Amino acid sequence: MKLKGKRVLVTGSSRGIGKAIALAFAREGCEVILNASKSGYEMENVADEITEKGGICRTFMADVSDYSQCEDMFETIGDIDILVNNAGISYMGLFSDMKPEDWERVMAVNINSVFNCTHIAIPYMVREKSGVIINISSMWGDKGASCEAVYSASKGAVNSFTKAMAKELGPSGIRVNAISCGVIDTKMNAWLNDEERAELADEISLMRFGNSDEVAELAVFLASEKSEFINGQIITIDGGMF
Repeated sequence: MKLKGKRVLVTGSSRGIGKAIALAFAREGCEVILNASKSGYEMENVADEITEKGGICRTFMADVSDYSQCEDMFETIGDIDILVNNAGISYMGLFSDMKPEDWERVMAVNINSVFNCTHIAIPYMVREKSGVIINISSMWGDKGASCEAVYSASKGAVNSFTKAMAKELGPSGIRVNAISCGVIDTKMNAWLNDEERAELADEISLMRFGNSDEVAELAVFLASEKSEFINGQIITIDGGMF
């Protein structure tokens, strides 16, 4: 798939990894649709950054964990060629201290959103016999993390969904892959103090956190014609974490 002129939806793209992915696709000449559920001001700043550099960009406020809001979004933005399911939230704390509504909210944002956008996007892709879906996951979906049980479970579900949909959609020319992120230097890790950051970096063979641009470049590669035989993979980008 040649990227120039393709229409890309990046959910949760007002900051962090989503923002970096949106900017990277814009640099490739794609028409980028930004999405956010709350941070509209930040999303518009990203849009301005894209258009100031000559890119094509649209924005849409929607909580992608809500199927009806996703339907409204797709009715407005139209069909897309590339879907990046990036929207996600975390929960830190002992599982025994969680409330059912905490579990439900994390699962809604982290896995229901992937279902919602994928379910609505694929009919067009199937008709066109072409399309790319990239799900942003986490290494904790495979390894599991103490005090992040619900987050780990949600990302494990994303990984399984990715593999299953790749098998189902592959015959229609649609590729589905996931990027399993290690420790990326975003606001999600802002709660760490200097000592905790240093200790965590010691567990990474490259001795540093990753950055959002590195994830974004991998996403662009997975959407490009250079990766046309890569399907159903959970590709880890973690700097060689032990």
